[in-house]
Amino acid sequence: MASSSDPTLERLANSVLQPGFEGTTAPDWLRRRIAEGLGSVVLFARNIETPEQVAALTASLRAENPDLIVGIDEEAGDVTRLEAWTGSSRPGNLALGAVDDIDLTERVAHDIGRDLHAAGVSLNFAPSADVNSNPLNPVIGVRSFGARTDLVSRHTAAWIRGLQEAGVAACAKHFPGHGDTVVDSHYGLPQVTGSAEEIALTALPPFIAAMEAGVRAVMTAHLVAPAYDPDLPATLSHRILVELLRGDLDFQGLLVTDGIEMGAVTDRYGIDGATVKAVAGGVDAVCVGGESAEEATVDLLSTALVKAVLNGTLPEERLVEASGRVTEFARWSGERSRAVARAMERSDIGLVAARRAVRVRHRPGTAPVPLPLTGAPHVVELSPTMNLAVDGHTPWGVADPLRDLRPGTTSVRLTEPELTHTTDVLTDAALTPATGRDLVVVVRDAARHRWMTDTLTRLLRSRPDALVVEMGVPAGDALGAAHLITHGATRVSGIAAAELLAGAGA
Repeated sequence: MASSSDPTLERLANSVLQPGFEGTTAPDWLRRRIAEGLGSVVLFARNIETPEQVAALTASLRAENPDLIVGIDEEAGDVTRLEAWTGSSRPGNLALGAVDDIDLTERVAHDIGRDLHAAGVSLNFAPSADVNSNPLNPVIGVRSFGARTDLVSRHTAAWIRGLQEAGVAACAKHFPGHGDTVVDSHYGLPQVTGSAEEIALTALPPFIAAMEAGVRAVMTAHLVAPAYDPDLPATLSHRILVELLRGDLDFQGLLVTDGIEMGAVTDRYGIDGATVKAVAGGVDAVCVGGESAEEATVDLLSTALVKAVLNGTLPEERLVEASGRVTEFARWSGERSRAVARAMERSDIGLVAARRAVRVRHRPGTAPVPLPLTGAPHVVELSPTMNLAVDGHTPWGVADPLRDLRPGTTSVRLTEPELTHTTDVLTDAALTPATGRDLVVVVRDAARHRWMTDTLTRLLRSRPDALVVEMGVPAGDALGAAHLITHGATRVSGIAAAELLAGAGA
């Protein structure tokens, strides 16, 4: 029996953890952990300032281990880490699905991969292979290619091909599919109520397409699918991870958890208990550090894994197997990364894709509103609270790019707390600057936010000639005199909408 300070067990435990950290340079504790066998690190927006700085950071980390896995959650679109401070220069999945050009999707993903590769990233936790079959889904939404299984499948495969051709491994998520849920797993435990047959027909095909495209990693979902396992979330479920994914679907690559500190699993099992159960259930690597980014968390999880082996909760051979998959993946990704020539040149493919994704609707029975607008408009942006997958500091909207194209444009941004008790006052204040001018109202997932739809209704009651720009998942009939749909709230999506309103752009 190994001792509680067995260096072999400690090294194995370190190898399966994927921690985040604070700062734009590598802390001493992280360097030490890498030397002690830590197999991966994860970058977040807090670690990123410039492409050159990130490249220097990852190079310093790899000085301790040339095959260190450097992961990031760069879906582009609304979920961006590399461009969190400026807004993404590429549209997200929903916009790409709306265009439905798999060559365009592959080119956008390759463009993302080129930037990630140049920054020293070897694993990207993307794409989302979830079929957003529930339009009220609070956590997937525009991160999905759409609500149709066939569309999501072909674009998932194209995105993976493009990214991996650039030398960065893709990770299809969130298995077995997070699209038909109404609970945000950052805060609670979602449930997928479909039968095994329904899930096999709707949610699993994109993951099968991902495997056929050669995806190297799959990320688990923190949700319960009673059709497969009525008791354990998928991240912890041997039935879902081993019997279904590895057995029935024959996936042999790296299996990674979604952020292990998320409420869906920690509320019930604790962060250490969830980590042990995940590895015991079939996971190879535990992603942590979105919120818990200190060495103490790594100590806690490493110690929990070692203790679980010693007390028989976690079979040692399972930890060895998980560590072996991490090592195999690290060797492959390291060789692949070094084999692809680094290139820093930028492409305009993101803006091209965003322009193609914009749609304009009109109310039935009304004459189309002539575009572009004739003068500088007033813009009212209704801003929701975003889920934790989206960095809350990332710029979005139409007002700023429109102001560049139409000097004199004015704007106001309203949030739910501001509108709770003073809706009429703020609505009036928002309308007053629009007197005698065109009014543009920008919303984001309006169908999911009652306060937003109520405010929009009030604004349109006073100004039925207003134009509405939806930057989230479109739902329902056209609103306003014209209804522009961008299929995402990225920087380039805002630019594309502004160009249409102002009559600029290619």
